Amino acid sequence: MELDNIEEFNAIPQIKEKLHEYGIAKSFPEGSVILQENAYIGAIPIVTQGSIRVMRTDDDGRELLLYYIKAGESCIMSFLGGIHNDTSKVKAIAEEDTQILFIPIEKVSLLIREYPQWLDYIFRLYHKRFEELLEVVNAVAFKKMDERLYDFIKKKSSLSHSPILHVTHEQLANELGTARVVVSRLLKQMEDEGLVKLGRNKISLIGA
Repeated sequence: MELDNIEEFNAIPQIKEKLHEYGIAKSFPEGSVILQENAYIGAIPIVTQGSIRVMRTDDDGRELLLYYIKAGESCIMSFLGGIHNDTSKVKAIAEEDTQILFIPIEKVSLLIREYPQWLDYIFRLYHKRFEELLEVVNAVAFKKMDERLYDFIKKKSSLSHSPILHVTHEQLANELGTARVVVSRLLKQMEDEGLVKLGRNKISLIGA
């Protein structure tokens, strides 16, 4: 597994070398649970290929998508939980076949002390995740479900670099924290409006 395609570290060869030295490379097929809620965090993940979706589950078992982690990025929630010896507050799932470099917590602390650029990387990730979480709060509080669903489909399409999504209505409902029947009804409305074309476990964005 290489980090050569990750722009974050190309300008800092020493950090890239240390990540290779300290890191443990693992591969996860699509749909794999990488991190469970309430699990202790012993390492920080850096996605080198693929993507991860990060979810939050309420007391009734309903899930809500918080953000995606793409290649070259890490999980700030894992970073904070690991540094403070706390348990995970989120669940992480492989959105597609994904490769990850896990950096042990004690090595993360070493990198922070030795390389200010690494701390800058963490702060920039924190800023990005904070903005994404604000978008989630704004969408849940102020947007109608049809807007949230259409925006979500476009986001997943952009992430996969394809106008065709192979996803069930149930999966979309789970990630948006709503009911399948609501998603099915809204998708049918979108199809009638010419925004999408529906197939078996497939949604095609029209004009994307």
